Amino acid sequence: MADFLVPGYGDKNRAFVQAILGRNTFTWGSAQTLIAAISSAHSGQEVPIDSINQEDLESYITLANRALSPLDLEIRSTLHQTSRNRVYALVNVASDPMTQLATTYSADEINFVKKMLDTMFNSNNRGRTEAMCISSIEVVQLSSKSTAKKLTGNEVEDLVRNLELEGWLEKSDAGFYALSPRALMELKGWLAETYNDVDEEDMDEEEAASRRKIKSCHACKEIITTGQRCARRECPFRLHDICIQNFFRTQRSQVCPLCQTAWDGKHYVGEKAFTTSDRYTGRNRNRATGGRPSAVRDNEAAQEEEDEESEGEA
Repeated sequence: MADFLVPGYGDKNRAFVQAILGRNTFTWGSAQTLIAAISSAHSGQEVPIDSINQEDLESYITLANRALSPLDLEIRSTLHQTSRNRVYALVNVASDPMTQLATTYSADEINFVKKMLDTMFNSNNRGRTEAMCISSIEVVQLSSKSTAKKLTGNEVEDLVRNLELEGWLEKSDAGFYALSPRALMELKGWLAETYNDVDEEDMDEEEAASRRKIKSCHACKEIITTGQRCARRECPFRLHDICIQNFFRTQRSQVCPLCQTAWDGKHYVGEKAFTTSDRYTGRNRNRATGGRPSAVRDNEAAQEEEDEESEGEA
């Protein structure tokens, strides 16, 4: 890395980059601690953590990105979709995400990752269930299907655990896996290219937007995989939970600005779209009563077919 060509790039910046290269993600708090430690080591006297401000971090990131640019690497940031915390990650801006994974994982493992993503963004992202996550049970079921038998159950368990440890996946308390902020920063272009495979040539903008499986928050314009949607399902309007309050504070009434449908806060994107669905509540009800889970799945499949037919007629 020809960092000597970057004006202002010194030993402290070099130490910062080396530390970031060893991390998947970092937050403002961890960056503050890191910069204080680097500054203390460089000056020979303790630098208080609270003396490091946001401008210091931005300066380090700017110089780091100039040094990392020839390597097609860049430090980017995004707000976590649920916590409002800003998350920073080192992102490869050139190669295909699956090519990046190929440096660490086998072809069979990458094939399984693709099947997980297909489940998240196809199977669990249609009809009334815009979930874009996958349950632990579904991961197990996916590993037992004939198309994925090249990996054993233990190998799948290890793979998913490693993806979580490396910051690609996040697991909720309810046992659902979703893409992490780092993964969304890395994959958002690939996700849109892969799953927004709709021929939009003869559609108006609203219809085209409604058919896209990968959507953006109307307020912050970032990709949305958890939040709320308009009650009118064919409307493409979506908001992150963390964006809702500020967005409607500037509106005269709490209605969807695209179609004027009342915003009731009861139509979800993400895990809650799944856990509040008939599929989930019916399954739990069947477990409690000894009913047949297949009946729940059959009813849901019929409903989704009806949903998709109505979407085609819209």
